[in-house]
Amino acid sequence: MRTEQEMMELILRVAKEDERIRAAYLGGSRCNPNVPRDLFQDYDIVYVVDDIQPFLEDPGWIDVFGERLLMQLPMENDKNMGTAERFEGAYGYLIQLADGNRVDCFLQTLEASRKDLAASRLKRILLDKDGILPEVPEPSDITHWVQKPSENVYTACCNEFWWLLLNVAKGLWRGEILYAMDMLNKWIRPELFRMLEWQVGTEHAFSCSVGKCGKYLERYVTAQTWNAYLATFPEGNAEAVWESVDTMCGLFSQTARTVGERLGYAYPEEWERGSKTYLKQVRSLPKDAKTIF
Repeated sequence: MRTEQEMMELILRVAKEDERIRAAYLGGSRCNPNVPRDLFQDYDIVYVVDDIQPFLEDPGWIDVFGERLLMQLPMENDKNMGTAERFEGAYGYLIQLADGNRVDCFLQTLEASRKDLAASRLKRILLDKDGILPEVPEPSDITHWVQKPSENVYTACCNEFWWLLLNVAKGLWRGEILYAMDMLNKWIRPELFRMLEWQVGTEHAFSCSVGKCGKYLERYVTAQTWNAYLATFPEGNAEAVWESVDTMCGLFSQTARTVGERLGYAYPEEWERGSKTYLKQVRSLPKDAKTIF
């Protein structure tokens, strides 16, 4: 496996030797001073070009990074699936190399790159042949810090959590386990996670990041909270889902009350009572029931 020094020398050499590339910069976790280094970190590279088309007409150019195990072309996938391209003025190559390194390389126009550089502080300029890129400050994850919610946003989160649990209950009663699991994990879990993020924010003056997909959340919460959160991921049977719902309810209630108290926001007790009443009733409801209450 090539070392970081070898990979960075290669990335920079490609940019210097290819006249079509006018600038290059590094992004992602390798720019984040708060992320520990390990062998799985990607090399998130942007090459700034005047015109992307010549590269598309020369697909072999990407072989400069070495032998590949697998490559994804996200923009091509978007086209093949009939959806619009996700990035304007850009084209990407996500590459898993045979030596274990991974390179996510994007070609971008100058206009797209300026927008990209303005959107995140996790960037480091590697090369600028023509002095076309704006100055960028020292890399920081400040643009990824947990954001303090307004009272309206906090209240909406509480409402969404307690309301959507009713869908899980009816799904379980009907025996629709996939529906219930989808509601729980796709729609309700994000509200619980959002509240946990806000609790972390209140404890650290909203000046930290829990990482993509919450991968650093464990650093900031107690072992009890962490284990409770893990316990909300159920096995694929109705009783396990009901147990995870119980755990979710307890964790959300405790966390939301703490966040509300710290931010001076009123916690909606009546929504919790109403939701729990419904959940309890449906959980014990016979399959031949004619009415819910």
